[in-house]
Amino acid sequence: MSLSCFKSYDIRGRLGDEINPDIAYRIGRAFAIVIKAQKVVVGGDARATSETLKQALSDGLRDGGVDVVDLGLVGTEEIYFATSDLKMDGGIVITASHNPIDYNGMKLVCADSKPISRTNGLNEIEALVVAQPWTIKSNVDNKNRGSITQLNHSSVYVKHLISYISPTKIKPFKLVVNAGNGAAGHVIDEIESLFRQYNIVVEFIKIHHTPDSNFPHGIPNPLLIENRKSTIDAVLKHKADMGIAWDGDFDRCFLFDENGQYIESYYIIGLLAQAFLQNNKNEKIIHDPRLTWNTIEVVKQAGGEAILCKTGHAFIKELMRKENAIYSGEMSGHHYFRDFFYCDSGMIPWLLIIQLLSVKNLTLSEAVNKQIDAYPSSGEINLIIANPKQAIDSVLQHFRLQASHIDFTDGISMEFISKGNEWRFNLRVSNTEALVRLNVEARANKELMKEKTNDILTILHKNNLSSNSK
Repeated sequence: MSLSCFKSYDIRGRLGDEINPDIAYRIGRAFAIVIKAQKVVVGGDARATSETLKQALSDGLRDGGVDVVDLGLVGTEEIYFATSDLKMDGGIVITASHNPIDYNGMKLVCADSKPISRTNGLNEIEALVVAQPWTIKSNVDNKNRGSITQLNHSSVYVKHLISYISPTKIKPFKLVVNAGNGAAGHVIDEIESLFRQYNIVVEFIKIHHTPDSNFPHGIPNPLLIENRKSTIDAVLKHKADMGIAWDGDFDRCFLFDENGQYIESYYIIGLLAQAFLQNNKNEKIIHDPRLTWNTIEVVKQAGGEAILCKTGHAFIKELMRKENAIYSGEMSGHHYFRDFFYCDSGMIPWLLIIQLLSVKNLTLSEAVNKQIDAYPSSGEINLIIANPKQAIDSVLQHFRLQASHIDFTDGISMEFISKGNEWRFNLRVSNTEALVRLNVEARANKELMKEKTNDILTILHKNNLSSNSK
């Protein structure tokens, strides 16, 4: 047997039937056994059910003999940081990130903030959750029951964030910050306070700042075009230097330039890779297969080594540790840092970017426009498809004979190289949602990129597949 809420590298499902307090309790009991944990840190995002699920999870951990440290309302990266900083045996955050309002879930790590996935414990946890007759009302000997402690750890975490920049290098900025009524607001407030202490002159224009489980302005997911308007409008209204928006658990951030233009994370990866390699030659940069050419070119020119990895935080983190990579980026907005325990952070990227722009005396548009022109991309197109395998195979067969290179690291990636006609695409099934994701890019030819994007979408529609672009 299996539970539908157990995914490739996290737990996520519809409230009630797929995830509920009883399942959360059993996950806590199973986590204690599989990880052999004695101390675990927990926290939850701003969703209405996160506190209830966190309490049930904590009860399960404690009934398994684990001492629990509860950080309260947090983003995912605060759990990553606390797990290593407090030398815990594991950490669990209750979050469904950008999923619909009737979903929730968990992300799990063990000691040293290493992700728990199907290859290192998630299968065993699921098997125990299914097999064991544990219930929240189980009779547990109180002598063996673990303790619970409430802890505010955010000031330590924020001081670590600021260590990634040199305060004296930051010029005055006006930033629009959009927490999406998720969990990011309290961190921005603490960064703002610390900036004042360091005499960093940054004005924060805060929108949708207060956590609200009803998400009155929509689920915080800036990848959705309809969710970007409020940030764009605020940047233009306040004549801001940059806009920053986060998803619900703020492990991803998304940037808007001074003109209100949304900047695909693909190009931000190039900027950050360049920044790291400027003072760290010969270091390794890991990237996902969806959009690659700009990253490969930037890393090569800066004297680094670009390494391809399958999409997904567990895969990225595993390869980062193996290769000791200094930085990794995914075009979905995840950015990973060796000095952040090889974990992803939605706060470190924008801090590094404002320092980069300060040092180079550039606007964000000036910093990325050459990259965008050199490698125009479609952005990620998400499709609801009845038969994903058939859909991907139909595209593969259509283009197979024309392709210069085919890669199956994650779905299919195909490259087409001919004079003045260079383009590539990646088509893959999502690891976290029932979607097929398409990304297309070209070399210095925006019209070619648009043409080939339409060609692929036409093939999908011709196969009588139910598709709905998001």
